[in-house]
Amino acid sequence: MSLSPLNALRARALLAQTSEGLEEHLAAAPRVVYAGFDPTASSLQIGNLVTLLMLRRLQLHGHRPIALVGGATGLIGDPSGRAEERSLNEPDTVENWVAAIGSQIARFIDLDGASGGQVMNNLDWTRKLGVIPFMRDIGKHFSVNAMMQRDSVRLRLEREGAGISYTEFSYMLLQAYDFLELARHHDCTVQVGGSDQWGNIVSGIDLVRRVLQRPTFALTHPLIAKQDGTKFGKSAGGAVWLDAKQTSPYAFHQFWLNTADADVVPFLRCFTLLDETEIAAAGAAMQERPEGRSGQRLLAAEATRLVHGDAALTAAQSIASALFDGDVRGLEADEIAQLEQDGMACTTIAPRTGLLTAMVVAGLATSNGAARKLVQGGGVRINGVAVVEPAMQFDAAMALHGRYFLLRRGKRNWHLFTLSD
Repeated sequence: MSLSPLNALRARALLAQTSEGLEEHLAAAPRVVYAGFDPTASSLQIGNLVTLLMLRRLQLHGHRPIALVGGATGLIGDPSGRAEERSLNEPDTVENWVAAIGSQIARFIDLDGASGGQVMNNLDWTRKLGVIPFMRDIGKHFSVNAMMQRDSVRLRLEREGAGISYTEFSYMLLQAYDFLELARHHDCTVQVGGSDQWGNIVSGIDLVRRVLQRPTFALTHPLIAKQDGTKFGKSAGGAVWLDAKQTSPYAFHQFWLNTADADVVPFLRCFTLLDETEIAAAGAAMQERPEGRSGQRLLAAEATRLVHGDAALTAAQSIASALFDGDVRGLEADEIAQLEQDGMACTTIAPRTGLLTAMVVAGLATSNGAARKLVQGGGVRINGVAVVEPAMQFDAAMALHGRYFLLRRGKRNWHLFTLSD
């Protein structure tokens, strides 16, 4: 017998808070559930995957998801989890971000069939609101005293020198109005989000009850943390994005490969759709042979496939294998371009630049003399071939795909040289 949606989420440690009666509500009939994603950049980050996959998990249980992109709320800024006021972005910028994020979201939920989901923009209804009608018809249902007790507001008020603007203070009204709009016109009865959104979601539940006299429900997941207490979702290069142009599939794959042993099983539960039997088997294999890092490889493969697809996973694995073995001659041009994007230190050089000069410019040696010693000592390989001639020059005829030279110094130090046009 399959688990109910909430029990399945509990088994994965993905349940933080629920409102009373949600279990029975989901069991009684297929429901419309929604989650919001504010456009604070042109791409979502890996932390957003948890909420996206919550929608997908509920869809697999027969419920219909709505992914709401905050074209309106993104112009205001959510104070939740923020120690200071957000910078306001220009409307045209936010509009472009909404389009980009909407395309990303559409890859994670099925838009067809009986439980087919939808991607919406809350600016579609918020732009029609008049100030006076909104204040009279919506604002009257909110107690300022209650709003000031919400964590997102209270923590800012308690922080010396911080405070909160009326703009961000009003954010919860707009989010609550989204729930009302979706309940009224799309029969949406459940909102999903991170545990930091509990106060905003409850405000929406209260507004729907007051205006429509209907019950609605909340479901939140824990915010993801590493076992060692360090922040999740950052790599050496910064945030890990879902957009392949901002974090290449290779760098994305490498991020998951570097997961600490203690985090692998929890992350398999959060960031993949593998069933519990497969996850338990992965955990057992890690216990038996931790040095094999089989759990990390499984996590990296599943997460990369989920976000970027099979072809990108194959390319990421090909790049990693080539760098590990030292034979990079079989890499495709687009695979090397991923390294150029964010996976490896790169230097652009003019054709016919001497090897020693290039190594000094790239910081691989302190002087031509030091570079010569490295070459003569057999410590430099270019495009998988040992260099024996210090006088070598970078020529397009010798380059991979006419422009690339992958230099390896020692066993693991790589540098990419790209010929200028």
